[in-house]
Amino acid sequence: MPSARTSEAGQLAEDSRFDLPEFLADLERLVTVESPSADHDAVARSALVLADVIQRRAGRRPEILRIDGVDHVVLQGRDSRVLLLGHHDTVWPTGSLAELPFSVEDGVIRGPGCFDMLVGVVQIAHALAMLRARHGDAVLDQVTVLVTGDEEVGSVTSRELIESRAVGCRAALVLEAAGPGGALKTQRKGVSLYELEVLGRAAHSGLEPERGINATVGVSHLVIALADLADPGAGTTVTPTLLSSGTTGNTVPDRATVAVDVRATTVAEQKRVDAAIRALGPGVEGATLVVHGGVNRPPLEAAASADLFARAANLAADLGHPPLRGMAVGGASDGNFTAGVGVPTLDGLGAVGGGAHARDEHAEIREIPARTELLVTLVHDLISDGS
Repeated sequence: MPSARTSEAGQLAEDSRFDLPEFLADLERLVTVESPSADHDAVARSALVLADVIQRRAGRRPEILRIDGVDHVVLQGRDSRVLLLGHHDTVWPTGSLAELPFSVEDGVIRGPGCFDMLVGVVQIAHALAMLRARHGDAVLDQVTVLVTGDEEVGSVTSRELIESRAVGCRAALVLEAAGPGGALKTQRKGVSLYELEVLGRAAHSGLEPERGINATVGVSHLVIALADLADPGAGTTVTPTLLSSGTTGNTVPDRATVAVDVRATTVAEQKRVDAAIRALGPGVEGATLVVHGGVNRPPLEAAASADLFARAANLAADLGHPPLRGMAVGGASDGNFTAGVGVPTLDGLGAVGGGAHARDEHAEIREIPARTELLVTLVHDLISDGS
């Protein structure tokens, strides 16, 4: 009969390996709880399920921090060197499972939020288990996990939390989904969001239109001026999106608004466009222009990820994995915030698949073990370096 010590050693050996059936079971728990960002009760339920999953795998219970009604899950290391970052909210409304049920078939996972980004969240939990089994419980003192509940709606309540937990870390590793073919995301554009409001004066459009100040005319001039602020050569896009004006068909409109989405690869470009937008006139004499909004996320510039990507690429080669690829993307993540406070950041370490925010959302099972192994190896390499 095996001794207690032998049994414990055997269990540790088992725990140190990636366990696909357990991974899929944890993933199903998270996907089927459903967690649309706007439904704070649903996000709270998701946070509890996630906390249970992390406790089961890491042997430590994370905190659930509620900020302005939104629940974020935090496992804080006492001497944290690495931040593992993700989000458990999704874009899918409650009830989406009826049309898009969780399934595992022919090597593909399907279900609302599986690709963006619940596979990556479960990777974090299982990486903690593998680290603990291989290197002892104390290794978790050097890792902080933060899984936010409002990334899909701009991280309004979680930004300060993200930035504060990142400061002092050697690296932030973001488990957002990979790019095509499993590419890591080494550069992300920064995002600025605006609403420009033109305030004019209403008048009857048939009896005395001359008394009005037409906000529609003003905003039409603004749309052209805004589009001209883009710089394709610098990778800067300035996109007027949602437009609204007027109240009735026979009234000179006294108010018009246009929403503007700005994406830029550098802080300098964000500042240039911000200054230019704030310098615009109302587009029609006598009207007033009010600018709402501003910079939402700084860019994740290539320099913030270069050393981490090189380290990950070398480790992947040591593990016998195919060569890693990096890519720049226009979309933003919470990794933009960690890079913005000067913490080296590597993104896209999560699921390989596609269909984010779409009915064909899916993740490839065959990629998950290797990507989780790379995460474990990279975290340990970072916390061991110089210790």
